[in-house]
Formats: sequence, structure tokens, C-alpha cells
Amino acid sequence: MPGTLLLDSEGLSKLYLKDRTVLALVQAASEEGIRVATTAMTTIEADDDRIHPARIRWVLSRIDVHDVTKSVTDQAAALLRDHHLSGHKYAIDAVLAAIARSAPRPVTVLTSDLEDISLLCGPAVEVIKA
Repeated sequence: MPGTLLLDSEGLSKLYLKDRTVLALVQAASEEGIRVATTAMTTIEADDDRIHPARIRWVLSRIDVHDVTKSVTDQAAALLRDHHLSGHKYAIDAVLAAIARSAPRPVTVLTSDLEDISLLCGPAVEVIKA
């Protein structure tokens, strides 16, 4: 497997809304055999009543959705402690970062929060603007 493209809530929302740039990026990744993924928590954060539930189900059926396990939350909590961050503002980002750090390399995260995600993911993960 040649890598992972991980979507944060902005990236996933844009995919739901058929944003041309994100659609092209996801399509190119899929054609290259790059795994497109997100987290179960991100699906909650990106849920929007403007988007038909069938569209959400269809998109999620075509990408990997990582479960948020005890192991993942332990890793996320350690990242928050290591960076002296806390609270709900960073919780979902920390879960995304924990999954990004353990995903098949190379890993790219599509996010609207470049600063926090870059800090939490570290230099081994490429972070690009959604």
C-alpha cells in the first residue's frame, strides 16, 4: 500500500459537498492506490444537515473510517500532554494525528487547521490545506 490520505472535518465536508479540488485530490489518490481515510470522530464533526444522509453514507462507504479505540485515545492523550494542549478544542485533532502517525506511509493530512495538525502529527506527516 503506497500511503494514506487522511481527511479532517473540513476535507471530509468538502468531499461531501463535491468540492472540485478535494474530489480531484481524492480521485487521484485512489487511482494511485493511496488509501483515503478519516476517523469515526471526524465523521461526527463533519456531519451537516445541509448534506443528504444518503450522500454521507455513499462517501463513507468509499473511504476507510478508523475506529476510535482505547489505544488511539491513549495515543491522542499522550500527544496532547506532550504539546501542553488540552480540552475539546484539540481532542478530535489529536485523534486524527494519532491515526496519521500510525497509518501506512507516506501520510498526507488534508486539513483546515495546518498549525495544530502539523504540531500534533510531527514532521513525518505532510499536512496540506483543505
